Amino acid sequence: MPSNRVALISMSKKVDTKLIKRTITDWLKVLVLLLDEAVAVVLVIVVLRYFEIRIPLPITIVAALLLGIVVFIIHKAIVSSFHRKQVTGREGMIGIQGRVTEPLTPVGAIMVNGERWRAKSVDDNVEVDENVEVIGVQGLTLEVKRQAEPF
Repeated sequence: MPSNRVALISMSKKVDTKLIKRTITDWLKVLVLLLDEAVAVVLVIVVLRYFEIRIPLPITIVAALLLGIVVFIIHKAIVSSFHRKQVTGREGMIGIQGRVTEPLTPVGAIMVNGERWRAKSVDDNVEVDENVEVIGVQGLTLEVKRQAEPF
């Protein structure tokens, strides 16, 4: 029985160092993002003092706390965006469908998401107004194949 108790104690003391490092990194990013808001608040205070506008201390403290809470909540909401899957760039193009605007013999042009792209067919020649699917990216040229016809 004592060996189980020792095992439970040692398991509860294990620390996920990777998670701790990620959390610290996230909070450092948030603190850096909060710096510009802090600078803006300091500038407002300097301008108010320059024009000799006096705001009572209790009002200043309450306003600063409310502003700090709002800014903190906004920045806290973006922490999850630090870990989202990339949806742009080369990886984001794979699997997107487009329509041929210049015949692919084997190189031509297609429209993808309203943008004109140079494309190269990996199949045969593809005619205008046919649907294609992006299967690769080579430089600024999309590698495409004819989209399968629905049954």
